[in-house]
Amino acid sequence: MRSWPVPEVPVVPGDGVPLSLYDTADDEVRPVRTDWPSGETGMYVCGITPYDSTHLGHAATYVTFDLVHRQLLDNGHKVHFVENITDVDDPLFERAERDGVDWRDLGRSQIDLFRSDMETLAVIPPREYVGAMESVDEVVDLVSRLLDVGAAYRLDDSYPDIYVDHTFTEQFGYVSRYDAATMTRYFAERGGDPDREGKRHPLDALVWRVNREGEPSWDAPFGAGRPGWHVECSAIATNRLGASFAVQGGGIDLRFPHHEFSAAHAEAAHSCTRMADHYVHTGMIGLDGVKMSKSLGNLVFVSGLTAAGHDPSAIRLGLYESHYRQDRDWSDAVLTRAEDRLALWRRAVGTADGLPETAADHLVADVRAALADDLDTPRVLDLVDAWARQQDATGSAPGTVPGSAPESVPEQGKDAGTLVRTMCDALLGVRL
Repeated sequence: MRSWPVPEVPVVPGDGVPLSLYDTADDEVRPVRTDWPSGETGMYVCGITPYDSTHLGHAATYVTFDLVHRQLLDNGHKVHFVENITDVDDPLFERAERDGVDWRDLGRSQIDLFRSDMETLAVIPPREYVGAMESVDEVVDLVSRLLDVGAAYRLDDSYPDIYVDHTFTEQFGYVSRYDAATMTRYFAERGGDPDREGKRHPLDALVWRVNREGEPSWDAPFGAGRPGWHVECSAIATNRLGASFAVQGGGIDLRFPHHEFSAAHAEAAHSCTRMADHYVHTGMIGLDGVKMSKSLGNLVFVSGLTAAGHDPSAIRLGLYESHYRQDRDWSDAVLTRAEDRLALWRRAVGTADGLPETAADHLVADVRAALADDLDTPRVLDLVDAWARQQDATGSAPGTVPGSAPESVPEQGKDAGTLVRTMCDALLGVRL
């Protein structure tokens, strides 16, 4: 599937700082592994189900993993970034039926809008952007493998769907670290079917849904049908990144069941102990103190903000105001502060034009260190704010005499203003 254009990411002078991220499975911040045999750091981020426009909850997730991508690039690593899109699933069918449109047309329109929003926000696209429909053959192969090793079984009823025995892998539960009661509750709330008769255990997850009248289906050795949700990501990720890779990412609502089962299916099929070295999750976004959700109708859309004239860089700065792992709030006040901050930073880099690069060297080093520490964007904003306010107040670099000229005129493109512009663009995706 086509993704979106690659933004130009400039190179920041100096050395990057190795990235550490919080891993949900191990409940600690630790270095991201980059010494993979392929010579590339694999990152898989779960994509949207295209039945509605890109809202700020989506944007917060994809901007977060764009930051991860940018920090790895700043450290000189090659990144193999893969993202899926669930372009065949029940929510898509339900929304299309409600609106009286073909589900394929609805999906295409929302995928196009998502691409546009990601391009507008300067998100680096995945090397491979893979739809569920184009990966069905891969899912069929993975389900066949799960059946062959004895991890999967077929229900003995009028709809002999295929499920995976979640106890097949001894480490099941390590991703989320939830107890059985919490798993069962979330499984029911997030697309699972714990009460279905005939399953070996309520927590066993569907990997192949045999054909029902009126639903799309694909041929398979075990009967025509369509993939389950979790196995789709298992197949797409492992076929491109290998049975084990560096980072599996998504929103905190994917911690369980989606990431738990995606990992379990891959580990059962490939006899590995851990699919991802890091499981990284972003917090939820609320609006004016209320959880943002489709059911409440209080979504804020990226396309709506940009159509109203709000700068994409301000949207990113607004999302950076709180840490990515926090459940956080969006409001007009957040957006106003972000726009004021963007204006301050732009004035400051204009003032710093013509000053030696050394007037910003410490700032760049401190920003790199803050981002390397589990993407500490609130700290980054404080650092750049302090530098920018001093520029705004004195018209000179910190530590110089206000109004004095630099001892020598820097080479064009080698001044402090250019350095900070480059840093913000490359590391934050913010254009000054």
